[in-house]
Amino acid sequence: MKTLQNQGSYKILAIMMGADGGNPLQLIETAGRTAYQSRDKITSESALKFAEVLRKRGHESVFEHSCMSVEFNDVSRGLTHELVRHRLAAFTQESTRYVDEKEFRVIAPPGKDLDEKLVELNLPGSENSGLKVSLKVSFNDWMAMNEQMYKGLRASGWVPQDARQVLPTAIKSQIVLTANLREWRHIFKMRCAIDAHWEIRDVMVKLLKDVKERVPIMFDDFEIAPDGQSATLVKPQFN
Repeated sequence: MKTLQNQGSYKILAIMMGADGGNPLQLIETAGRTAYQSRDKITSESALKFAEVLRKRGHESVFEHSCMSVEFNDVSRGLTHELVRHRLAAFTQESTRYVDEKEFRVIAPPGKDLDEKLVELNLPGSENSGLKVSLKVSFNDWMAMNEQMYKGLRASGWVPQDARQVLPTAIKSQIVLTANLREWRHIFKMRCAIDAHWEIRDVMVKLLKDVKERVPIMFDDFEIAPDGQSATLVKPQFN
């Protein structure tokens, strides 16, 4: 067993570009100017300003014409349970039905003593013998017992999709998410907020910092807190 803390990461796999290899904003401008029949106004530098006008006017449906694919690694299935609630997206996730969790890596909360024995457990059935047996365990102890149970079931012939019933929410996972840029704005708004879960907030703020540089205008109305631990969408001023 291996316990991971603060090791969730991401990898941008692709950002959708135009047919001519331009940046995402150029694709958005080409699509957006359909509404105004003004493609004749497109220049090599007009996409940035056009996307900014769309954003300020709240005309974000045009942002759906471009998308981004991101791979998340060393995150818990708890994080992925939250991530897949964003329905306007495509997901492909590491399978616990077919993948044997023999490495048994788990994600733990930051700032915790994982070896501190905090919880007293009673051994099931011991009271029937007239001698109640209890054991005080730590987070790492409990995860180790989960590992023993899972591997014991696999050794006894249980296939992964049956043995997975004893896996903890903390088990490490990998997932690829593809969504349009408007939906990514929504994801960042929800998952970078100060009250978001610590694990998903940490990896999403890191990703947001990256895309703010890669796709300016599209995400630069998000303000990242001075401590770098959260981000807030600045209230738009519609014209």
